[in-house]
Amino acid sequence: MSTIGYESWAVDLAEVGPIYPFQGWEIAMVIVGVLFWLGWHRIQFKRESEHLERAKRRARDHADIMSNIERY
Repeated sequence: MSTIGYESWAVDLAEVGPIYPFQGWEIAMVIVGVLFWLGWHRIQFKRESEHLERAKRRARDHADIMSNIERY
């Protein structure tokens, strides 16, 4: 099976044109790549925000504990 549309390489490659796989799919691949990239950034943003919120809560709890310990 050929992804570039040629059954035989016994041709003059100077006249063939593009010989890379999946020719004609460039725009679709760019769109899929950009959507993947944006989705990945969205997922990372949500996960990092949750992580920072947990860290902030732990820091507050730690500060409360330390302030209570220092009172006694």
